[in-house]
Amino acid sequence: MQPRIPRQSAGEQGVRRPDGVDDDARFGPELAPVVSGARRRAVRDGDRQIDTAHLLHSLLEHDPEARALLGDGPRLARVLGYLVQRSIGYGLRWQATVEDSGAVPVLTAAAGFSPLAAAALDGARDRAARRGAPRPGGADLLAALVTDPGARAAEVLTRAGLDPHTVLARADGRPEPLA
Repeated sequence: MQPRIPRQSAGEQGVRRPDGVDDDARFGPELAPVVSGARRRAVRDGDRQIDTAHLLHSLLEHDPEARALLGDGPRLARVLGYLVQRSIGYGLRWQATVEDSGAVPVLTAAAGFSPLAAAALDGARDRAARRGAPRPGGADLLAALVTDPGARAAEVLTRAGLDPHTVLARADGRPEPLA
């Protein structure tokens, strides 16, 4: 039996929890709403796991810094357009499949996350630790989402006309690679 998406928090089931208490609190105040939003999107789409495209979509909804790293309005609009199309056409071929490019060693993935989504969350924490930050932020997650070119998030960016290497360079504060 394949793992299921982690159960919804009480707040998502209609039971109000105290402010600041959430099953996703382990991701920190910046990423907890991103993970919760990705979970809701996966459930709504009927997907068995949260994948990198769910995380990307939720990240762009919740984090202005991540949106800014993608560039101007038309680029962001194209990315969001592809993400919205997921349930009405573009991403239908992803349904009932597990996101796994084969580039990431099989890990004991977090329950309910695709192997690449679990690796991206771990990668975001690692990036934050290297910077000396106690918790990852949106730029850390965005960079981790585009690290593997086989990730659905990287595919969406590429189809929208954004080079994942350029996005990674922006997130790292490095000069953008030459085209």
